[in-house]
Amino acid sequence: MRKMIIALTAASALALGACQSKEADKVEDQAEAQADAIDAQADAMPEGPAKEATEAKADAVEAAGEEKANAIDDNGEIAPSEVKDATTAPADKK
Repeated sequence: MRKMIIALTAASALALGACQSKEADKVEDQAEAQADAIDAQADAMPEGPAKEATEAKADAVEAAGEEKANAIDDNGEIAPSEVKDATTAPADKK
């Protein structure tokens, strides 16, 4: 299940890749590569709390990279496409 989520996340990132600057793409790609390396370490570990903690670390590294890339592109603003329910996003202040 976890690998399927990662694959879907990667596919989504590729689909949205054209929306990001080259700098943001580079930051996100570096974070994904680091997360993949950490995940590979987790895959080599026996089942247990240490493996789960390593997988959680990989997820955190990838999420931090995505956040940093978003901050590079939009100065920390959340695009409507990044909000789970766009109808609850606050309206622009005028």
